[in-house]
Amino acid sequence: MTDLAAVKRALTAQRIETPSWAYANSGTRFKVFTQPGVPRNPEEKIADAATVHRFTGVAPTVALHIPWDKVADYAALTSYARDLGVEIGAINTNVFQDDDYKLGSVTNPDAGIRRKATDHLLEAIEIMGQTGSRDLKLWFSDGINYPGQDDLRSRQDRLAAALREAYDRLTGDQRILLEYKLFEPAFYATDVPDWGTSYAHCIELGERATVCIDTGHHAPGTNIEFIVAFLLRQGRLGAFDFNSRFYADDDLMVGAADPFQLFRIMYEIVRADALDPAYGIAFMLDQCHNIERKIPAIIRSVMNVQEATAKALLVDRDALSRAQASGDVLEANAVFMDAYNTDVRPLLAEVRADAGLDPDPIAAYKRSGYDEKIIAERVGGTQAGWGA
Repeated sequence: MTDLAAVKRALTAQRIETPSWAYANSGTRFKVFTQPGVPRNPEEKIADAATVHRFTGVAPTVALHIPWDKVADYAALTSYARDLGVEIGAINTNVFQDDDYKLGSVTNPDAGIRRKATDHLLEAIEIMGQTGSRDLKLWFSDGINYPGQDDLRSRQDRLAAALREAYDRLTGDQRILLEYKLFEPAFYATDVPDWGTSYAHCIELGERATVCIDTGHHAPGTNIEFIVAFLLRQGRLGAFDFNSRFYADDDLMVGAADPFQLFRIMYEIVRADALDPAYGIAFMLDQCHNIERKIPAIIRSVMNVQEATAKALLVDRDALSRAQASGDVLEANAVFMDAYNTDVRPLLAEVRADAGLDPDPIAAYKRSGYDEKIIAERVGGTQAGWGA
């Protein structure tokens, strides 16, 4: 039998990081659809993130993207965030939006461009020291479009050298989260295309280098929960970038396309007792809300993760283990599906009420007047960077 008190404690302790760029204007390659009331600066992005935390109670950190969120005084920005009840989370680098990086950043054939890109990684680590951030999140768009365009092995050597320099600069509890992506904008070969490549570089670097899984960065049909289970077993799963996709890297709201997949992923987390923040996995959102209102979409995304987590916590693991051990295929699947098919919204409403929150965060946000306030006050919001 499932211990409901333990389930509630786990849900209360859950933490989900939101991304600064999700609050700003964003779009596709074809069009950025601007919205009224979006942030004009990093402070307003943080204010919106703090609003999400105020209504959900489980989103106490906000990730920054440099240079999109570059400021003159990061200590002041950190203090501002704390005054609003949130902390600065992961620092994300940008080595993909400069003309110099057309042929790659840290893997570029030009040593001067490689130096420029690596220096940006080191700059991000300096910012981490000023904000108290633990995580340096790295995603490289580096790759090639044509056979023979560059030497594949040499590019891996260049990547390893840049990662080593950044890794050796880490201090305290700082760590690297190395993300991967199957394709785009490189189509013939991407330098960090999959979890195995990321994992191999992390092993080479040391224990403070871990893999970040972006749920939208895989080939169709990829069993992401297998990757989760493997990396958990190896102690190398550092973070998630949660989003949803129908075709490729859609960056839609997490759980929108395949909520069952999200449940399966979260079950592997629960199965490994890795949900507790002390375990060290950073559960982040990485989404672009191009046509829907930003803050309600992020609140809904947080709720989607909570619902998948609640269902994963409700799996009767003793019954599942018995069915698995006896080879009862149908019973094992039935135990799994019973949990998935449970309506956990009343349970989560209780958890929120017990924490002094409104049981319905979306409705509470709509009543708060915050949306009307920012629309009235903010004119000329910034663009996230995506779709520029």
